Amino acid sequence: MTVASAAPAASILRPGGRDRAVDLVRAVCVLGVVVLHAMMVGVAVPGGAPLFVNASDGTGWIVPLSWVLQVMPLFFVIGGFSAATAYRRARERGGDAVGFVAGRVQRLLRPAIVTIGVVGVLLALLASAGVPTDLVTLAGFRFSQPLWFLGVFLVCQALVPALLRLHERAPLVTIGLLAAAAAGVDAARLASGIDALGFLNLAFVWLALQQLGFFLADGRIDALSRRTRTLAAIGGVAGLAATFVSGIHSPDLVANINPPTTALLLVGVVHTALFSLLREPIARFAERRPVQRFTDFVTPRAMTVYLWHMPVLLGLAGITAAVALGTGMPLPAVDGPWWWLTRPVWLAVALATTAAVTLVAARVEALTPPAVTHSARHAAIATAAGTAAVALLLVVGTTVVTAAIAVVALAWALRLARVATPARVDGGQRISRSLVDGVQVVARVAP
Repeated sequence: MTVASAAPAASILRPGGRDRAVDLVRAVCVLGVVVLHAMMVGVAVPGGAPLFVNASDGTGWIVPLSWVLQVMPLFFVIGGFSAATAYRRARERGGDAVGFVAGRVQRLLRPAIVTIGVVGVLLALLASAGVPTDLVTLAGFRFSQPLWFLGVFLVCQALVPALLRLHERAPLVTIGLLAAAAAGVDAARLASGIDALGFLNLAFVWLALQQLGFFLADGRIDALSRRTRTLAAIGGVAGLAATFVSGIHSPDLVANINPPTTALLLVGVVHTALFSLLREPIARFAERRPVQRFTDFVTPRAMTVYLWHMPVLLGLAGITAAVALGTGMPLPAVDGPWWWLTRPVWLAVALATTAAVTLVAARVEALTPPAVTHSARHAAIATAAGTAAVALLLVVGTTVVTAAIAVVALAWALRLARVATPARVDGGQRISRSLVDGVQVVARVAP
């Protein structure tokens, strides 16, 4: 059965057909990630040696803060909504799965190759300037940590054509199987005590949340009664509370992301239900001039903000440590009264600096993508190469060497996703086998 996408009410659409509420929520999610990480980045100078620390380690404030700022489930839901909408429009214009995937590779990896390349150069400069090797290594590791999102989101977006087709044929079965697989991974991890099993949910949890976004794009969720959506939100919160009390999941939602757990699925259900209930008020709020300026700044630069905020935070932490060492001024103890009093200033400086860097770096993201490939093999290899580059940085850490290798892999992926490759002509038809769509894409050509 094919599901037609339900058009949202005209009152929530911006000129050009963009959804005001979706754009604002996406921008708020990006802001939430930056604020959360800014709160977690700390610096100390024990014994006169600068050290990056996780300011949330051993603290209680991270639990309630994570309930407010753990926005990744909603981000993937919104990502599913946007991808489904974009792919359906592309199909209506005669586009295919391969072109869609290649376009996503370009959009995600073009800003990434610049960030990783610059960070690699900066690490080399720090090492040559005599900065302690341990500190340079730790800075590279801290930079790498948020890159999990880039790798996972790239794979999820590459699978949109295949999973959207499954959704249009069997929506409840598809999302049900993904959610069941995620629950099975959680159960196996808890029963065996092998935490590494949980990393299988890098696929199942985030794909299930993206799939939930397809339901939002269909209009199925908005079509539910307000009572049903309210009960879904309440049920999700109750389910989370039950898993916290029983010890299945940690009440720290940041801890539930590494590895991902089914707690994030419940968070996604709550967020999606609340978004649907409040969609029109959110859209009206988005029309206020200051809010619209904020959305218009973040929306076209979202990936650049995400990629650059951690280098900015680490740079600011390093400057803070250098000033403290140079002046002899003691730094406030993490989680102490003076540390909390300085948080508003720290957050303001962090956000302003990230915005300034983004204005410069986003020129790469704003570039018009080149003509994309119509070779399924190239699109699949480009996706794999981009994912492998990110995995290298996550597993080994970002160093001068790994950054160079990642840049080469990303450059290869981008080249594969832009070079048009003639397909074989057979029987008057050009056939491209899409590895990510699982179906044949047939385009008619002149005999």
